[in-house]
Amino acid sequence: MSLPSEFVLGLYIGLLTGIIPALVSGVLGFVFKYFTGVTLPGLGVVVLAVAIAGVNGGLLGLIDPTVSQSPRLLVALVVIMMLALYAHNQGDKLGATMPRRFSLRSLRKQTLSADVISVVGGIGQVTVTPVGEVDDVEGYPPLGPDLRAELSEGTWDLPADLPISELETRLEDRLRTDYDLADVTVSMDDRGQASIAAAPPMGGLSRRVPSGHRAVSVAALVPTGIARGELVRIEVGNERFDGVVVSARSASASGSGSSTATDGGAPVASGNGGHLLTDGGGSGDAASILPATTSAPTTTGGDGRVTVALPRSRALQLLSHDRARIVVRSRGRRREFELLSLFRRSGKRIAKLTVTAGGPLDGTSIGEAAVRDRSNVAVLAVRSVRSDTGKRTWTFSPDGSTTLTAGDELFVVGSRGAIDAFQGEAA
Repeated sequence: MSLPSEFVLGLYIGLLTGIIPALVSGVLGFVFKYFTGVTLPGLGVVVLAVAIAGVNGGLLGLIDPTVSQSPRLLVALVVIMMLALYAHNQGDKLGATMPRRFSLRSLRKQTLSADVISVVGGIGQVTVTPVGEVDDVEGYPPLGPDLRAELSEGTWDLPADLPISELETRLEDRLRTDYDLADVTVSMDDRGQASIAAAPPMGGLSRRVPSGHRAVSVAALVPTGIARGELVRIEVGNERFDGVVVSARSASASGSGSSTATDGGAPVASGNGGHLLTDGGGSGDAASILPATTSAPTTTGGDGRVTVALPRSRALQLLSHDRARIVVRSRGRRREFELLSLFRRSGKRIAKLTVTAGGPLDGTSIGEAAVRDRSNVAVLAVRSVRSDTGKRTWTFSPDGSTTLTAGDELFVVGSRGAIDAFQGEAA
């Protein structure tokens, strides 16, 4: 036969006998990489593939003296080795990229199609658009036509590098916050098209009251600038009630019946010349029913009414009073920093001193050392080390019977001169 014929016949024999060796090479490459992280050597794969091809060719009756003495055998061996190496390389790549652990939940982490992603400022974004009509949520009243139309025509920009399940959750949170919806569910496909089912807002004030609490309204002189979420103290005689504001109304500064502009710039109509806080929804515990923000509507000051969330027993006690005094409590400062500020304003300092071995304070008590009388300093706390466990223990406001040992740390307060004098005596 001519040389071109031998070449074509060699290709045919190589493809025919190289399928099974290539399959075995790919499987071995994947198994080794996936379970051991080791790449199978290419030389071993080639030798194994040629051996399997020889057995396969013998079973097919292709190995005979005519074939072994012709150029077609060389061509067939080259084809078999190339198929084996290619299959081994692909199996090795698959074993390196396939996750070691996966579950049915991970199958849900589908991402968006690449053709719907737009790059804005170097960050990928997707514009989510509603598809079809906005459905109602079973168990809730139907949506109003205006709100339904607004949701159907809306669009929302979200990060494109998140799974579809996370995008659905983020869109639900945004819709619940922007439109104050009682409930909302979103189902999104890989094209960024969302099917929305929503329930209209319901019970704005009641949803701001945490479980186990009651909203109580009391007349008072309302301070200027109170917003929902403020921590206030209601004082009635000798009784004190601490709660969180859920709504408030106060008389306008001019005393007229016109509307008053809020901090957010939106005018809010008042029913009796006052300023009425609008509904905003939200939930939480008594300390964080609704976070106060600078754009929230606030009172303008004057006579009005404040509604606070109190526990049931305390709410019944406040209901027996007609008028109270409102005191706004601080929630942005820590007490320890306030204490340090008070010390500094009075000229006092806090210092840490260590009891030295063999010193005047080693083995003596605070009363025996007469710390306050001798140096005019007060011991706020003692931090000592237990000899058996090596752990440090604290003693706050120690009395005179507290015994000091070497290595104990004293936290004292006094003037700068008094602290220096005490440090010189204790050294």
